[in-house]
Amino acid sequence: MNWITNYVRPRINSIFSRREVPENLWHKCDECGTMLFHRELAENQNVCTQCDHHMAITPRERFSHLFDGGIFTEVEVPAPTADPLQFRDQKKYPDRMKAAQKKTGESEAMLVAQGEIGRTPIVAAAQDFSFMGGSMGMYVGNAIIAAAQEAVKLKRPLILFSAAGGARMQEGILSLMQMPRTTVAVEMLKEANLPYIVVLTHPTTGGVTASYAMLGDVHISEPNALICFAGPRVIEQTIREKLPEGFQRAEYLLDHGMLDRVTKRTEMRDELITITRMLMNQPPAVKGDLPAPEPDDAMAETPAEETVEE
Repeated sequence: MNWITNYVRPRINSIFSRREVPENLWHKCDECGTMLFHRELAENQNVCTQCDHHMAITPRERFSHLFDGGIFTEVEVPAPTADPLQFRDQKKYPDRMKAAQKKTGESEAMLVAQGEIGRTPIVAAAQDFSFMGGSMGMYVGNAIIAAAQEAVKLKRPLILFSAAGGARMQEGILSLMQMPRTTVAVEMLKEANLPYIVVLTHPTTGGVTASYAMLGDVHISEPNALICFAGPRVIEQTIREKLPEGFQRAEYLLDHGMLDRVTKRTEMRDELITITRMLMNQPPAVKGDLPAPEPDDAMAETPAEETVEE
């Protein structure tokens, strides 16, 4: 028995060996392949610092960057009937719901909140694509109606972040009924003369695009987001022709008049503050913590010796 080989060397290696690095400390960009440190990526709102590729972001993470100080209050959404059709494919619908809830930590595919951005009170709603593809079911319909009602009650604009693969097939016709329901909710905002701003994120498709996602007063999109009713692959197989480069991407739709703006996620907050205050006939936001003083107050605080007399 060689005690140096069998005991001393393993002991030395165990002392000086490098610690294993947890896998969740680094994230690989899907577009350019760059390895990004998780804190740096989170601070940049899940946007690659090398190629500006916009990765998926949860509604809570989005709201933490959107609202002042990351502070917001959730708006309660009425819970719909669970599994109304007793639907089952490879799994039961309730089992799929439990798996999605465990994966995301959320109860459903949309989060509604109210708070301030740049000291401008708003109501916001955001879809979570990681929750069953952000699919539009009865809960999402209830969430948009609750958001619209809250906005009308508080006389605030509504900002909606869409991200969905379409209607939820497990709820059948009941999910398709959310298209007219959400359209009525948007009309409530228009009758109250309140702005409705839609931010389309990757991807926004199907019945969501055919309803509330394209009914805004202003339509903004994140770069390179897929926005469509039927996907490019389905269209190509149907018409048997090759589609143009970038077809149904945000920049293509902007060039063809379907969008008003394409804005980076890191610049979205300032863009929304400016547009919201313009639509609400409010003065431009003041940089800093304190609101702008009223003109009369500013004159009253001017020292007498500094007043110029004619």
